[in-house]
Order: sequence, then structure tokens, then C-alpha cells
Amino acid sequence: MSSFSEKGLLGELEQLVMLSLPALKDDAYAVSIRDHIEERTGISLGRSSVYVTLDRLERKGYVRSALGDPTPERGGKAKRCFEITAAGTRALSEAERALAKMRTAASKAGR
Repeated sequence: MSSFSEKGLLGELEQLVMLSLPALKDDAYAVSIRDHIEERTGISLGRSSVYVTLDRLERKGYVRSALGDPTPERGGKAKRCFEITAAGTRALSEAERALAKMRTAASKAGR
């Protein structure tokens, strides 16, 4: 059994969110993540689905967060920025390998 199985398989949205983090670097917060995913995939997500996914990934230890600087407008709130952890990178790689194996098996079965 692989290590990502112990914490549960990565869902599609979890994978999309985690794949966005390195590209966004210090600008990886819920709204920018949602926009990044939509720009690249055409999938329109609600902010709440991204927040829930980020919370779940943080509880699994796959991402970590820190408060960034407050927005410039008066009374602006600080953004919670996210980054992928080493465990998250491993989980993504394992999920990709598992999918590749399944695709290979399916293509061989279809011959």
C-alpha cells in the first residue's frame, strides 16, 4: 500500500489545487488558485470549494499556510497563502504514477 493511501486518495480537485501552488509561488491564495485553475482548464470553481480543499490538504499535511500581508485598502485583510509540502509533492507523484499504471493497463486490455 502506498503512503498516499493511508491518508486517502487524492481527488481531482485536490490535484488541481496542489499543481497550482508552485506556479503561483508567493501569490498562492484561494482566489488566485481558483483563477489559475480556470485559466488553464476552463473549470469554473466556487471559492468555497477551493477553501474546503485547501483546508483538507492542510489537515493531511500536503500543504501549509501562512498569513500574508494585508490588502492595501483600509481595513484590508491578510491573505492566507499556501505552499505544497514535501509530503504533498510525494503524494502528487504517487497519484500520477498510479493513474499512469491504470492507463497502461486499460490500453493493453483494449487491444
